[in-house]
Amino acid sequence: MSAIGVIATLTVAEGKNEDFEAVFGELAAAVRANEPGNVFYTLTRSRSNPQVYKVLEQYVDQDALTAHGASDYFKAAGPKLGPCLAGAPDIEYLDVL
Repeated sequence: MSAIGVIATLTVAEGKNEDFEAVFGELAAAVRANEPGNVFYTLTRSRSNPQVYKVLEQYVDQDALTAHGASDYFKAAGPKLGPCLAGAPDIEYLDVL
């Protein structure tokens, strides 16, 4: 199996940036500590629109990506992140070459 990249684009509601970044920071720390199949998991913010964030992710294979989505901390982050978002995330999956 080949490595998988993910770009998740998230638009955060006005006034919710600080809350979003705090919750995401906890999630990212848990991913780094518990997922040996995760190569990187990085939150970035748009320079042109501070409400738009992109999560850059890479996993060694599909099993690692599946384990990420099934983790308790990932599932627990959803209800905390949801109220911070202005809409549904846009998730793009990529094949690493």
